[in-house]
Amino acid sequence: MNQKQLLRQPGDALALAAPLANFNTADAVEYLNTLALLPAADTLAALPLPRAVKMLEAPELHRAGDLVAALPPARAAALLGLMADDRATDIVHELDAEERERLIPLLGAEARQVIQTLLGYAPNTAGALMTTEFVSVPATWTVAQTLQHIREVERSRETVYAIYVLDPATQRLQQVVTMRRLITGLPEQSILDVAQTNPPVTVDVELDQEEVAQLIRRHDLLAIPVVDAQQQLLGIVTVDDILDALIEESTEDAHKFGGMEALDKPYMQIGFVEMLRKRAGWLSVLFIGEMLTASAMQHYEDELARAVVLTLFIPLIMSSGGNSGSQATSLLIRSLALRELRLRDWWKVALRELPTGVVLGSILGALAVGRITVWQLGGLHDYGDHWVLLAMTVGAALVGIVTFGSLSGSMLPFILKRFGFDPASASAPFVATLVDVTGLVIYFSIAAMILGGTLL
Repeated sequence: MNQKQLLRQPGDALALAAPLANFNTADAVEYLNTLALLPAADTLAALPLPRAVKMLEAPELHRAGDLVAALPPARAAALLGLMADDRATDIVHELDAEERERLIPLLGAEARQVIQTLLGYAPNTAGALMTTEFVSVPATWTVAQTLQHIREVERSRETVYAIYVLDPATQRLQQVVTMRRLITGLPEQSILDVAQTNPPVTVDVELDQEEVAQLIRRHDLLAIPVVDAQQQLLGIVTVDDILDALIEESTEDAHKFGGMEALDKPYMQIGFVEMLRKRAGWLSVLFIGEMLTASAMQHYEDELARAVVLTLFIPLIMSSGGNSGSQATSLLIRSLALRELRLRDWWKVALRELPTGVVLGSILGALAVGRITVWQLGGLHDYGDHWVLLAMTVGAALVGIVTFGSLSGSMLPFILKRFGFDPASASAPFVATLVDVTGLVIYFSIAAMILGGTLL
């Protein structure tokens, strides 16, 4: 039997759907996520269309594209045609080219046109996130006419919390009316009389999703209209869609910041080979970077041979610089993501991080000097006749390395952003590797200055 022909026996549908009978949508989605692909697709095919649509629309559903691809073509097309446009487009995005060519012609004319339009927008933009299922009315209507219209179309709209008022002649967006203001208006009032007094907040289709989120948060909106150059309404981005998109983006940033490629599936669904591919590349790059550390130590081989005691503090020195750099990188990546900083602010950040690094390095340096002093005078370890100079060397090196770590860690996200890369690629392991190499150079350079003529 063909793999696409999912329901094996006529009675299978009832048996497959039975476990979900008492589940709400969220619990049903969680149950479906626990099943293997074909049993999950079998179950989805056995459910009534409205129930299956609700489950496919849930962002928590894993492998939505794979599930749709595993369904019989007619069933898959029926589900996509009933789904919210933006979610249906997301699923079509997950399909390979062959599956798209197979399913899109089976869609209704209207759904096919909308999905193809939304597919044309760049990922992570307002256009890619928006839905065309909104409520709009002409500016000549009354409150009573608008309420009646909402009753008629409510089931086919993603949200009715905001009603968009259009110029009847040009179809330009004139105003936005909240549901609260609408239901408190008198039936005979003009829709414009109950509209908000401020001009509507709108976005362009190409605006980045993070900036869309900032506008929604700043203006406390449940949805934001997307317009073209003529201010004609193309769609809306709802707050739940933008939250889902930002959660996905923050997850990708967390993976990148950990020093690996972003996972596009849940951890347990990533195959062994794919997991190796996601992690091996960056790990190899970082390993090659650490080779420079070994080269730096080889360069100072003679100094190490003459003053073996210096090696005791290499892990301390290197980790302190890497930690300070990682702290600065974390702060700056988040600030750039929240639009608290712009590229032009790099010099302000540098002027702030420079004294911060000096003070932090001085604190760690004082702790290191205190530790060496206590250990020496307390008889816990003998650092030799020149232990005071050694303590000065470690303390001064920590000031230099922590300052360099803070400065380089704060500047790296700006550099990446300036050249068009994701600032999150400035991962903590990458910063630590960079500071490790330079930290050794700083450490032994300071040691040569302070210990020259004594230990060196």
